[in-house]
Amino acid sequence: MTRVQKIVLSSSRDIPFNKLLLSQSNVRRIKAGVSIDELAEDIARRTLLQSITVRPVRDVEGVETGMFEVPAGGRRFRALELLVKQKRLAKTAPVPCVVREDGIPEEDSLAENVQRAPLHPLDQFRAFLALREKGQSEEDIAAAFFVAVSVVKQRLRLASVSPKLLDIYADDGMTLDQLMAFTVNGERLSQSYSKEPHVIRRMLTEGAVRASDKRAQFIGLAAYTEAGGVILRDLFQGDDGGWLQDVGLLDMQVAEKLREQSEAIRAEGWKWIDVAPDFAYGHTYGLRQLRGEQLPLTDEERATRDALQAEMDGLEETYAEAGELPDEVDERLGEIETALAEFDDRPQVFDPEEVARAGAFVSIDGSGALRIERGYVRPEDELPSAPEADGETDPADEAAIATQAEDDDAGAAEGGAPPAGEPEEDDGIKPIPDRLMTELTAHRTLALRHALGENPHVAFVAALHALCLRVFYRYAQDTCLELDVKSAGFGAQAPGLADSALAVAFDARHQAWLSSLPKEPADLWDGLMSFDTDSRQALFAHCVSLSVNAIYEAHNRKPRALAHADRVAQAVDLDMIAAGWTPTIENYLGRVTKARILAAVRDAKGARAGDRIEHLKKGEMAGQAEELLAGSGWLPEPLRTPGRTTLKAVESDTADPAEAGADADGEETAADGGETAVVEDEEVTEDESVALEPHATAAE
Repeated sequence: MTRVQKIVLSSSRDIPFNKLLLSQSNVRRIKAGVSIDELAEDIARRTLLQSITVRPVRDVEGVETGMFEVPAGGRRFRALELLVKQKRLAKTAPVPCVVREDGIPEEDSLAENVQRAPLHPLDQFRAFLALREKGQSEEDIAAAFFVAVSVVKQRLRLASVSPKLLDIYADDGMTLDQLMAFTVNGERLSQSYSKEPHVIRRMLTEGAVRASDKRAQFIGLAAYTEAGGVILRDLFQGDDGGWLQDVGLLDMQVAEKLREQSEAIRAEGWKWIDVAPDFAYGHTYGLRQLRGEQLPLTDEERATRDALQAEMDGLEETYAEAGELPDEVDERLGEIETALAEFDDRPQVFDPEEVARAGAFVSIDGSGALRIERGYVRPEDELPSAPEADGETDPADEAAIATQAEDDDAGAAEGGAPPAGEPEEDDGIKPIPDRLMTELTAHRTLALRHALGENPHVAFVAALHALCLRVFYRYAQDTCLELDVKSAGFGAQAPGLADSALAVAFDARHQAWLSSLPKEPADLWDGLMSFDTDSRQALFAHCVSLSVNAIYEAHNRKPRALAHADRVAQAVDLDMIAAGWTPTIENYLGRVTKARILAAVRDAKGARAGDRIEHLKKGEMAGQAEELLAGSGWLPEPLRTPGRTTLKAVESDTADPAEAGADADGEETAADGGETAVVEDEEVTEDESVALEPHATAAE
């Protein structure tokens, strides 16, 4: 029987540090991993946990010199060297070493680095959790291992995921990105783990409300959590504050806070108050808006405002040449701007009699602040219109006018002609008969039409005057032009349209014009005549813009009107991308068939991009498509301006020629003789449904 030769391990002993020197046989040349400074601090905290491999240095005759070179463990040697330089370690401090005699130095160095098995990430997660359970705080763990506190929180969150998921991750059945996605909500497990991380996050937060939602901002996250609400957080990606899981609690808090704050508005004496988190865009159409007045500033308020303005001017002048403002100056300028805005945006004061007939809307704006829209009168609350009286007719003569009218009618019925002679002097001056007035004003109307047709400047002002009366002065009849402006409402609209940047900008422009016009319609003509040409043209454009109606309606098809909308879009070079529209699951991708989703991706990113997502279910496909189309400039056919190219060049490849031809056919616009390529929402089967975030929108 052959005896097995026993392995003899290399001897180990403590060697003074000043007897060690770094070997040129160390194979590690590239710096990687923990820095020397951090390793030195770790040794100072825990001493040396791993021996250094050394070899005796011999002279030319092979005799040991008493020095030892370090072929393996060079980073530990440099860390010890740094501690010696810092006088935190003695030069002669004994260092535990393994002394090697056989083999090649380079082999020792290579073997130590290659045979080292890296720690599995899951082992690190669990190790951090063990330290936490033994009483160490997150800050202590971070300091001990030279990492940020946020990293420790991430590792602890990963370790707290469902053990079932951790076992799958340990067996390489799940990627780290997928595991990180499950940390958002570990209580809800998916039936399948072969999901993209962003799809997992969306599924786990389905039905929750983002912390950036205006309802959450209105209540405040602190008030929500104090009431027992749960916030889901994602420590691995930006989550805008997380997701609020208790939607019912949030809606209840929103309703209660709106009700409380609306009571102060109700106390102002309004006839009605309409309260909701959100109103559909255009909810004030058809209502007359009251024109209030701001109370003048008191002497004290005016002095305060002047002082703030002077301080702001002084700071801006002082730091005019500075590339960047100091933090305290920037903060102070922000405070001054806020204070000045409060002086300029004070509530208006309305006529008490008008307030008794009008109402107000109370809701939440896009930033989560309270939005109050005061002074709107419903048609049923308007006072009965009194018949217009001729300013030159004395009320005492009304009976005589009626009698004269009867006489004129009787004479006309008998075939007689109106008297040609002048009335007798002793009869006094009587009002002109109505029939004669009609004949005279017919002559004047024809003459006025002819004169106005030869004076484009006055004709433009007259048309602008008539449009302004219809737009800004409800029920006013102070014009002789029979022009009207119809503004179509938005019966069906995407959630959040009222809070979009475009809607906010349009309404701000309307309110700015409203503030610049006279309060009474009788003063409007003089006001318009005082405007310069550019102002009148800008106001005219705004009034005309309110009449645009390019809305597709299945029950009211109007291809010629939509064709004209294409022409107008071309004339103004309409860019829907610049207007803020981008394809998302909510506004397009989740509401069309898979075929249209694929067509959009192939159109924007090429055929290969479409092929990569073709196998996915509709929900995952829509999510992937949203990411792929972001920033691409792609638009669905109804939003495209004929002749305008918005798509960025596709770098990967181009679509199949047959598909390209089909797309070209689908892009035919009403301007080319066909109806705009718009289809009704195709029916989506149950297994293809896409989970959309719930939105509360008020019905019109």
